[in-house]
Amino acid sequence: MAPRCSCTALLAVSLTVLALLAGLLAPHSAVRWPAVSLAVAAALLPLWGRSLRRRDDGTSRRVCVLVLGDIGRSPRMQYHALSLSKHGYHVTFVGFSETKPHQDVLSEEKITIVPIAELKGVRVGPKVVSYVTKVTVQSLQLLRVLLTMELQAHVLMQNPPGLPSIAVTWFVCLLRGSRFIIDWHNYGYTIMALSHGPAHPIVRLAKWYERFFGPLASHNLCVTNAMKVDLQKNWGIKATTLYDRPASIFRETPLKLQHELFVRLAAVYPQFRHAGSEAERTIFSVRDPADGTVTLRAERPALLLSSTSWTEDEDFSILLTALEEYEGFIRGGASLPPLLCVITGKGPQKEHYMKLIDSLHLEHVEICTPWLEAEDYPLLLGSADLGVCLHKSSSGLDLPMKVVDMFGCCLPVCAVHFNCLDELVKHEENGLIFKDSAELAEQLKVRDACKPVT
Repeated sequence: MAPRCSCTALLAVSLTVLALLAGLLAPHSAVRWPAVSLAVAAALLPLWGRSLRRRDDGTSRRVCVLVLGDIGRSPRMQYHALSLSKHGYHVTFVGFSETKPHQDVLSEEKITIVPIAELKGVRVGPKVVSYVTKVTVQSLQLLRVLLTMELQAHVLMQNPPGLPSIAVTWFVCLLRGSRFIIDWHNYGYTIMALSHGPAHPIVRLAKWYERFFGPLASHNLCVTNAMKVDLQKNWGIKATTLYDRPASIFRETPLKLQHELFVRLAAVYPQFRHAGSEAERTIFSVRDPADGTVTLRAERPALLLSSTSWTEDEDFSILLTALEEYEGFIRGGASLPPLLCVITGKGPQKEHYMKLIDSLHLEHVEICTPWLEAEDYPLLLGSADLGVCLHKSSSGLDLPMKVVDMFGCCLPVCAVHFNCLDELVKHEENGLIFKDSAELAEQLKVRDACKPVT
């Protein structure tokens, strides 16, 4: 149920709108409706403002964590919510609920998830009209959620996506007296430019939007020092760099848990099954039915793992070509293990790459593209032999969090080069950096050389 102050606020807004409408609908009446309308509005708006800012004993310990995206695929914001709750704050976590967040988030009593509906496939005439309609509906949706929740001392918002959430959140924080904090993961307009081009009117509008509303935040966080410098130099924004750290769930997976995971995956994905299809045996592991001992099979393939959102900033043709070259090494007589390449995630370009994968003719390399539950992803990461990252920042200023998670699991990492990657991956110190498929293929042969320093 909405707090009483929020109901009062909505009542005040409704009466104000009705008063103004009366003035517009009766311009020729003997009664001076415009004057009456303005008088009513002038009387009700202060009431609205006071009700929106009405504080109680718990206000100072309440924080709203907001992402106009899928909560389950927003790990950094999940970590923010968990960290704030551990420090005694009551967190209202607002976002889309397409995929399940990690169990730690779901089980934390101080975190309340408020789902908002993701608008998909808005069809109202031309694309521009459709886009404007979507932004308008999302703005109204956010306004309703943010104005009807309990007063929050702080609102911490992820950017991108920032359209329309930056403007709406700033406006609500202005009305309610909350501190507005933006966590800059990247720039939204650079992501849009990947598919539309930098000169597209929508991209130019998005760039203006971020540059106009971004500096209005009370405080700013960012993910790299390179972004901190860029925000200060080009946007006039002072930000604090807050590097990602792996959550405690990312660690090397015990052998017993590895086997249990492989058995679950084998029930759905044939690439994990042993030829005999025994319940106690997978392509990687075997469990002795006599004493329950789990061992890794000596002839098992190497397990390569990559995760993706299947977007334009990750070129998976590099990995597929490298896998073809790896296949060529084995056919040429190289003493290398077969590979099972697991690519996890959902996204718009998955279908495109699935067609490319289906066109490959590989004997020693298997490719599997599962969707993993939040609890299974760190287990698989902690069971892998090598992690590959193909994230290329659209701005050259953000870092791939998937590599942070791989480091947490002590997993050797190969990452594609882009500006500022050296803030995270240092070539031949804690990982390997490649520029093309040929370099990646060579690194697949010496995967132990990219093991992170722990």
